[in-house]
Amino acid sequence: MPRLLGVDIPNEKRIEIALTYIYGVGLKTAQKVLKELGIRPDMRAKDLKDDEVASLANHIEKQFPVEGALRRHILQNINRLKEIFCYRGLRHRRSLPVRGQRTRSNSRTRKGPRKTVANKKILRK
Repeated sequence: MPRLLGVDIPNEKRIEIALTYIYGVGLKTAQKVLKELGIRPDMRAKDLKDDEVASLANHIEKQFPVEGALRRHILQNINRLKEIFCYRGLRHRRSLPVRGQRTRSNSRTRKGPRKTVANKKILRK
C-alpha cells in the first residue's frame, strides 16, 4: 500500500481515484497532476514505482495545499470570521447552517438531535 503525504493509498484502485483519498485532492486535480507527470491514470496504485510515488508526493505538496496545511488554513479562516463577529462567524459559533439554508424544518445534521420542550399544563376553570 503506497503512502503519499501521510495517507495510505488503496492498492487495487486506479491511481487517479486513489489520489482522491488525500484531503484536498479531487478527481480533476488528480487527473491534472498525472497528466503533468506523465503517469497513466488507468494504472493501479500497487504498480507505481518508488520514484513515481516520490515525484507524485513532491509535485502535489508543492502545487496544492493538502492534508494538515489545508485543514489548518480552513480552521484559521473560520476563526477569523468568528473573531470579527461577522454574520457567518456568528452562525459558526452557534453551530447553525452558514450558507443561508432554512432551519425551521431542516438542518438536523448541524443542530444535532432534537431537544424536545415540554408543554406547560393549562389550568381550566
